Amino acid sequence: MYGITIVGGGIAGLALAATLDPGRFHVTVHEQRNTLPTVETSLAMWPEAQKALGAVGILPQIQAAGSAFDAMALRDVSGKAWFRAAVAGVIGVSRADLLRLLDSAVPQSVTRVSGAVTAFPDSGLLVGADGVHSVVRRQRWGSRSLERLSPYLALRGIIDEPVAGDTAGEYWGRGELFGIAPASRQRTYWYASYRSDLGPGGVDIAAALDLTRRRFSGKAPGIVRVLAGAAPEGTLAQRIWTVPALGHYARGGTALVGDAAHGMTPNLGRGACEALVDSVTLAGLLNSRPLPEALAAYNKRRVLRSQALRVASSAMTRLVLDESAQPFRDRILSVAGRLSRTA
Repeated sequence: MYGITIVGGGIAGLALAATLDPGRFHVTVHEQRNTLPTVETSLAMWPEAQKALGAVGILPQIQAAGSAFDAMALRDVSGKAWFRAAVAGVIGVSRADLLRLLDSAVPQSVTRVSGAVTAFPDSGLLVGADGVHSVVRRQRWGSRSLERLSPYLALRGIIDEPVAGDTAGEYWGRGELFGIAPASRQRTYWYASYRSDLGPGGVDIAAALDLTRRRFSGKAPGIVRVLAGAAPEGTLAQRIWTVPALGHYARGGTALVGDAAHGMTPNLGRGACEALVDSVTLAGLLNSRPLPEALAAYNKRRVLRSQALRVASSAMTRLVLDESAQPFRDRILSVAGRLSRTA
């Protein structure tokens, strides 16, 4: 039995533990938290992530717990829609539901350890699934891999009322973003982002929510309504951190998965999806190939794809939140929207 130590019991770590062959590996998962997140958020599961969830064995349960996306509107902050696009094959699911179902798929043979990791093992494979602030990446990849603080604050939450009328979509303003989407038939998921000096750690949720209400005051009625129903206990507020470009996610006896490998801005909604694909890909390779060959193949399959998404997400952030580009951007989108409707 070959030992695999996974640092981090979030989406990436649980997916990896659930898909590694228990007859071939002795798996240990270290996780600091011993409870699910107290604030719910919603995650978009794109087709690639759904395929990974199928490999874990929980796709039917995810489909039952989530809600299908059918369309998405891109709007200005007054509520006017530039585009309305169909979104086929995407499922929205609660992060808490996803973690619960992934946790249930982990074999009983996996050893669980609660608390911070104080020392890394001397043998076996070490996997950093410990997020953007990864201690594994910091120690094994060095100071050039340290996470970087962006100037942007991100808020997310769910309110206990359905999406009102024709308000769903993403709203782009001058250096600000607001999103509204169904979390279920009776609940609404919302998110916002803009430049802020709050934080970087221990952001005061009530202060962040009050700042957001003031910033979006007088904007689209849908935004104002959602923020009126938002409460601090149902809101998450964090500064956005990213991971610099890495040329490889595995070397020696160490591998990285998820945000530890390619933590990116949330503008493409692909962070959780890529974490699932990372973990299922790595597990499949480890289950079927010798370790050096498996790690080399993991680098080949995952680095270019996920780094391209990291770059694209960063570019999208600049497009949406760059204040100086907003007037020109809006004119282009307005013209493009009119052309799409007449085509």
